[in-house]
Amino acid sequence: MVGREYASQVLELARTAVDEQYAQICRIASEIFKSMKEGGVLHVFGCGHSHMFMEECFYRAGGLVPVNPLFETSTMLHEGAVKSSLIERMTGYAPLVLGNYDVRAGEVMLIFSTSGINAFPIEMALAAREKGLITVGFTSMNYRDAASRHPSGEKLCEVVDFVINNHASYGDAMVSYPNSGVNAVPGSTILSMTLLNTIIAEVLAYYDQAGLPLPIFISGNVEGGLERNKALIDQYKSRVKAL
Repeated sequence: MVGREYASQVLELARTAVDEQYAQICRIASEIFKSMKEGGVLHVFGCGHSHMFMEECFYRAGGLVPVNPLFETSTMLHEGAVKSSLIERMTGYAPLVLGNYDVRAGEVMLIFSTSGINAFPIEMALAAREKGLITVGFTSMNYRDAASRHPSGEKLCEVVDFVINNHASYGDAMVSYPNSGVNAVPGSTILSMTLLNTIIAEVLAYYDQAGLPLPIFISGNVEGGLERNKALIDQYKSRVKAL
């Protein structure tokens, strides 16, 4: 029954997180829409497992086209899991990575770090704000008492313009195994994915309400999909490095 209990807990936390933050979600969506309407793109960054959020909202059917993921492979697990964790704690690296991308004042950057304590995502937020970007940190406020690993002592939630609390538990282990005395099974990915796509849904609602074409990919496996997607790729490939 623990699997069923886990699923119920995740669904309830997701519902709570969305309900509690819906006004904030709509404000963030409004900022993204305002930027995109003027030709801007949405920038997305995460280290380690949080790089999955970049892939979730980039180049997929039903997703936004103007999304620029900052794919820094040294922070991803496939180039060495232990190494990625060490790099996530490094200082001075994030501004160098950001400098390789075309980012413009008034655009929005989403930064994902459930703990919000490691130096790389914190410095990415600081560097983005210096360039005039609007920053959004996806984190868990259950880490509010954890010590920052950044020299400033600040956490991600303290250096961004908007905070989205994914409500993940401290340690990100949601199932208790009493005979072993441990907790296991993470929930942060599902929770942040839900919140991310809730924001994207609201962005697209702003387009729809304004009577503007929705800048979305459709499946390349349906008739006309590849042709439609190619036109959008051509429109944004100068701004989206990974295209």
